[in-house]
Amino acid sequence: MKFPSFHNNRVCLFLLVVLIFSACKTEQSTEPNKVDEIISSVRETYAPDKRVALFDIQSEENSSGYILKGKTNLPEALDTFKKELDSQNIKYTDSIEVLPSKKLEGKIYGVINNSVANLRSNTAHSAELVTQGTLGMPLNVYQKERSWYLIQTPDNYLGWVDAGGIELMTKKEFDEWKATDKLIYTDTYGKSYTEADVSSDAVSDVVAGNIFSLVTEGSDFYEVKYPDGRKAYLLKDEADSFDEWKSKLAFTKESLVETSKTMLGVPYLWGGTSTKGVDCSGFTKTVYLMNGMIIPRDASQQIHEGTLIDDSKEFDKLIAGDLLFFGRKATDSTSERVIHVGMWIGDNRFIHSAGNVHISSMDKNAENFDTYNYNRYLRTKRILNETGEGLLYLTKENVF
Repeated sequence: MKFPSFHNNRVCLFLLVVLIFSACKTEQSTEPNKVDEIISSVRETYAPDKRVALFDIQSEENSSGYILKGKTNLPEALDTFKKELDSQNIKYTDSIEVLPSKKLEGKIYGVINNSVANLRSNTAHSAELVTQGTLGMPLNVYQKERSWYLIQTPDNYLGWVDAGGIELMTKKEFDEWKATDKLIYTDTYGKSYTEADVSSDAVSDVVAGNIFSLVTEGSDFYEVKYPDGRKAYLLKDEADSFDEWKSKLAFTKESLVETSKTMLGVPYLWGGTSTKGVDCSGFTKTVYLMNGMIIPRDASQQIHEGTLIDDSKEFDKLIAGDLLFFGRKATDSTSERVIHVGMWIGDNRFIHSAGNVHISSMDKNAENFDTYNYNRYLRTKRILNETGEGLLYLTKENVF
């Protein structure tokens, strides 16, 4: 009989130890991280939509407990998180940053300083354009990375804006800006001028919804001031005193249709919310803004507001201003996906941004019948003169 050598015995023993250790390690790695479970639970409660709320927390386990890292703009959520950890006697080291960052040195407010500012998903011009801010829009400022600022708009949308698009302010400076008389640009697109003369140099382009500080009113021009202090002149027939404009808001279906048609032909732009370019929900958002309502940014958010009017293609129930939503219906294995939105204008027609802003029909016999969207129709919601957490009325809220 041939016995195995001592060397072979050592190899076998080594392999056995490795096998046992690996099995133990695999078993240990599959154990759920209790802290991560709590993080997920708190996030689901306080920040289920990362587009409008930030609870970006991570945990690392070590010999003395957990190290908590990340950032949030939700102090209440963080307090709940810590209380839950304490209730379960979980030891941790808190390295979480509560925004706004102390590095901003008190300049935690801002106002959009260009006619249109691009808000991106990350700190690069090549990053996805998630939305836009228009001149005069007030912002919460949370963090700075290089020349980019993490901000939040009045509809709570989060994004990164480059330094050239924003004027940073302290609380005192921000309150002083808000206290000034305002002017709103009401034409679709135009310019501001260095003098009360259209032949003078342009200060900048301007778009519908731009908000300025009003300096003086002349016979043909308003003198205005930008958030950064620049002075300019705007034609009076292209703008209006903000207070007077608000007093004339009708909140009617006719005014919504009239506004929507001024944007016919405006090109489609993913992330666009201005008359320079709009995506589908950016279009409906802009139409409603120019009629005194701030509504949620995306179609998948807008669909949760207002009152259900139809979900079975009974289009005779609709009135102008109603929002039609399109996408993929839920199935047993997939959830509903809202992809597109348009606005009803009557006579079996709706206006929407797809390629550009244009009018389509739900009438199968019409020349502009939209087969594609007819087939993916989900439902219609009415938000005009409705109330809801995501609906702000400029006549009731001191946004600007």
